[in-house]
Amino acid sequence: MSEPDLSSRAAGGGWRLEHSYAQLPALLHVAVAPTAVRAPQVVVWNRKLAEELGLEAEALAARAEIFSGNRLPPGAAALAQAYAGHQYGHFTTLGDGRAILLGEQITPGGQRFDVQLKGAGPTPFSRRGDGRAPLGAMLREYVISEAMQALGIPTTRSLAVVATGEDVWRQNGARPGAVLTRVAASHLRVGTFEWVAARRDEAALRALVAYTAQRHYPELAGAENMPLALLEAVSERQARLMAQWMGVGFVHGVMNTDNMALSGETIDYGPCAFMEAYDPATVFSSIDRDGRYAFGNQPQIAQWNIARFAETLLTVFHPQEAPAIALANEAVGRFGERFRRHWIAGMRRKLGLFNEEPEDEALAGSLLEWMRATKADFTNTFAELETLGATKADGEFAAWQARWRARLERQPQTAEEVGRLRRAHCPAVIPRNHRVEEALVEAEAGEVRVMERLLEVLAAPYDHERAWATPEYRAPAPEGGEEYRTFCGT
Repeated sequence: MSEPDLSSRAAGGGWRLEHSYAQLPALLHVAVAPTAVRAPQVVVWNRKLAEELGLEAEALAARAEIFSGNRLPPGAAALAQAYAGHQYGHFTTLGDGRAILLGEQITPGGQRFDVQLKGAGPTPFSRRGDGRAPLGAMLREYVISEAMQALGIPTTRSLAVVATGEDVWRQNGARPGAVLTRVAASHLRVGTFEWVAARRDEAALRALVAYTAQRHYPELAGAENMPLALLEAVSERQARLMAQWMGVGFVHGVMNTDNMALSGETIDYGPCAFMEAYDPATVFSSIDRDGRYAFGNQPQIAQWNIARFAETLLTVFHPQEAPAIALANEAVGRFGERFRRHWIAGMRRKLGLFNEEPEDEALAGSLLEWMRATKADFTNTFAELETLGATKADGEFAAWQARWRARLERQPQTAEEVGRLRRAHCPAVIPRNHRVEEALVEAEAGEVRVMERLLEVLAAPYDHERAWATPEYRAPAPEGGEEYRTFCGT
C-alpha cells in the first residue's frame, strides 16, 4: 500500500501508526477523541500479540492510560468509522457507536493492522448510547478471539482489556466498565459498502472498492472488472470461514451485515458461544428468538450477507442494470458450492481422510445425524472416534464406525498418519461455556487467575496429551443447569 500523507512512524513505544483509511472520502469517518475514564487498570495484557505488533514493553500504568483512551499513543489520529447494516434482516444506519480507531500499526514485518479501542466513549454514531462497554463482555471477546486464533480460524485479536473504574448500566443492572483494544486486518465490512451505496456516491464507492482490494486482495490488481472480482474473492473467504466455524461448533450469534468483515476475519464476539451437544438449531443469543443465526443457518446467512454486498456494487459491475444483476446473481449463486467444498475438505481432515471418495459427504453426514439424535458432544465425539465404540453400546454408531474404518483402509496412509491428521484438526479443548462464564464472573469480582488458567489451556487446543491432563476443561457443562444464554453487551 502506498505511503499515506498522514503517516506516522513515531519511535515511542514501538508505535508505527499510519492512517490510510482516513484518506478515504469524508463520508466514511469522523474524527473523535476517546473520553477519559476515572481509574484505568489493566486487567489482561496480550504480551505475545504486542510483540508481534512491534510494541515495546511499557510500564503498567502507561499501558492503562493508553489502552483506556486517556492518552493517545504517538502518531494516533483517532476516528470513528461510518457504516450501515442489515440487523436481523432490517436495514439501518450504524457506525462506530463505542469504538474509536487509533490508526493502523505497521509491524516489523510490514503488515498493517487496525488498532481500535472498543468502549472508549460516545461518538457521533452512538445513537443515544453511552459509548461504553461492560468488563464481562470485553473479557469474553478477549477469551474467545484468542481461542479462535489458537484454533487456526481467521479472527480479530485482543491486545488488552482495561477496567475503567466506572460502572455501565445494561439490562442486567450496573456492571464494571472496560475498554478492549481490538486488533484487526481492517474493520471494513459489508456494512461499510452499504453505507456508501445508500448515499448513491459512485465515486466514493469506486474508491472504497479500490482501497479494499488493495488492502486485502492485492492479487486482484489488473482485474478486468475489479468490483466483480472483489465480490468473488470476499465470497470465497467467507465460505471458507463458515466451514471453519462449522468445523469447531462455533456459533457467532449476530451475523448482521455490519459483522461480516471483508478481510475474512471473524469479528465482533458479542453473543457468541461454542456448541456442546450437536444440534444445528443451537442458539445462544438472548435476542435471537426466531433462531435466524442458529448454528446450522450460518452458511445460508453468510450467502444472504454476500447478496447484500453484491447489491451495493451493482452500479459499478455494469452500466446497465440487467447485466449487472445477472453478474451479481451468478457470483452469489456460487457461494453454496464454495462452502460445500471447504466444509467437506474440513470433514475429511477431521475423519483422517487424505484422498477423496464420492461417499465421503454422506459418511460425515451420517455421523452428524447420529450425534444430533443422541445429543452427543460435538468436540469430544470427533476427538475420540477411535475409542468411542468401547463406551457407546449403540448399534447405529458401531455400524457407522465400521464404515469409517473400511473407508480408512482404502487409503495408503498408516494409522499413525491418520491419527496425526485428525489430532491436528479435531480440537481437544474449546472454550466451554460454563468455563468461560466461571472465568468472567471471577474476573469481574477482581480475581483473574481462573481466566488466566483458561487462556493457558485454550492456547493449545490441538495438544491432546496436555488436554487429557486437564479433563475438567474437556467436560461438557453439568446436566440440569439453566439453558445457556449470551448477551451482546450494548
